[in-house]
Amino acid sequence: MTGPLDGLLVVSMEQAVSAPYATRQLGDLGARVIKVERPDGGDFARHFDTHANGTGAHFAWANRNKESLTLDAKAPDGRRVLGELLARADAFVHNLAPGAAPRLGLDGATLLAAHPRLVVCEISGYGTGGPYDDRKAYDLLIQAEGGLATITGSLEDPIKPGISVADIAAGMFGFSSVLSALLGRGRTGEGCVLEVSMLDALADWMGYPLVVRRHGSVPDLASGMSHPAIAPYDAYRAADDRLVTVSVQNDREWVKLARSVLDRPDLADDPRYATNQARVAHRADLDELLGAVIGRLGSAEAVAVLHAAGIGCALVNDLAEVVDHPQLVSRDRWLTVPAPAGPVATPLSPPVSSAWQTPAGAVPALGEHTDAILRELGYDDASIHRLHDDRVV
Repeated sequence: MTGPLDGLLVVSMEQAVSAPYATRQLGDLGARVIKVERPDGGDFARHFDTHANGTGAHFAWANRNKESLTLDAKAPDGRRVLGELLARADAFVHNLAPGAAPRLGLDGATLLAAHPRLVVCEISGYGTGGPYDDRKAYDLLIQAEGGLATITGSLEDPIKPGISVADIAAGMFGFSSVLSALLGRGRTGEGCVLEVSMLDALADWMGYPLVVRRHGSVPDLASGMSHPAIAPYDAYRAADDRLVTVSVQNDREWVKLARSVLDRPDLADDPRYATNQARVAHRADLDELLGAVIGRLGSAEAVAVLHAAGIGCALVNDLAEVVDHPQLVSRDRWLTVPAPAGPVATPLSPPVSSAWQTPAGAVPALGEHTDAILRELGYDDASIHRLHDDRVV
């Protein structure tokens, strides 16, 4: 089957991760995505590194299934070309710097007045209407402002998670919001303007600690692999020095753990451990009991014993082990696509078993599709050469 978004045209002016991640997912579902880039280097994520077989790893991951059009949107001819493209588009997604879109006439209100069916998605760091709305925002800055670094580490020793959580959160909300708006347009015939704030997105994902604090309590933010509100829930070192994670989510699982793993049926109904709140209060004792049992077993044996007892468990893997993870390999969860410096492999998306197949469209070279798109818009060779000579494209 063709993708569910086949026939839809998405135009983007994007850079780094948040907006590119949103539009890549639209492209993975079959939409045609035209990425409008500056002629003088394009998306700066192209040049972060060369780790993906000569292509920047972030860029390779977030930009397959797209076409690249170079365009100087500040030049009159560039704005005209962009306007002609937007007149054909179903959605426009951008994460331009604060104030850039209005200066270019690309703010949502202006675009919607000209193109009433267009879905406009504006991704920014802080949104509009508050004292921070003119600030630049990158993933590190939002993780700091949004408190994520302090719950991963602490206020004295903040630790940023190893992936771009704020960018990815905003990209996910951008993606789902565009889908929702397109569905709404199918009923009303009208486009709309969507505003996605990285800070808002991260605040939603912060969930538990923010809700606890909002209601007047200070959340117990357990360190390492543990959980502030669940026990046992941690990583325990096996006899072969590998770490095994264990998660007991409810009282029924605790009974299984006590009887079948700890070999302590007397603890199943012990009031110190019979409820989750009691187990959290006695976390240290539980960790000592469970740690001693796992410490006598090899990691594979420990996982086998826990799994047989119906207890959730897993190994702590390094990245090489995840790349070759038997579950990912057996389910063919890598997608290899062409890229400017050579083929690149990225995790297959969407991570959903479906009736359609994710297209293996290339990661585009800068401006690779410029001339073809201009011809599609009706420009002849002489006009295209002039645009190139004037450095508009």
